[in-house]
Amino acid sequence: MSYQEGSHDPLDLRKALGSFSTGVVLITTRAPNGDRVGLTVNSFASVSLRPPLVLWSLLVHSPNMEAFQAASHFAVNVLGRPHKALARQFGRSNAQKFSGDEIWLEGAGGAPLLATAVAQFECRNAQRYYGGDHVIFLGEVEAYRHGPGEPLLFNGGRFGDFVPHPEP
Repeated sequence: MSYQEGSHDPLDLRKALGSFSTGVVLITTRAPNGDRVGLTVNSFASVSLRPPLVLWSLLVHSPNMEAFQAASHFAVNVLGRPHKALARQFGRSNAQKFSGDEIWLEGAGGAPLLATAVAQFECRNAQRYYGGDHVIFLGEVEAYRHGPGEPLLFNGGRFGDFVPHPEP
């Protein structure tokens, strides 16, 4: 363990936080000029079932911030095991993110929906909260769908798969 009360090394803290496994999602929206905008995120979480609320966070200085601040809606596309390359593509800031063979549908507010996602959540951009170097977006789920498929997971800077333990 490496921790000193009152101080921390940001890289070491990031490594420690990386020991918590998460799912991988693409958050997408439509910019005011009509462009599709999206990025890979692992900061997605459920907040409430009544009303149905979810959250995710975005770096304050992200080049995507203006589009997400202005958007009425965003979509959460839960990635599956076959989507590793897509997760990497959307994780790069200057990539042609919506190029390729993927089929995109139009969701609420024009937010792009990945047709092959394990699950999709169409959300109204309800609230924003500033927390440190990130903005936390709270979305009210207006529609959702889910289907079969194994989720793509992220841990320690690497993608992985869920392996269930055998039942006793």
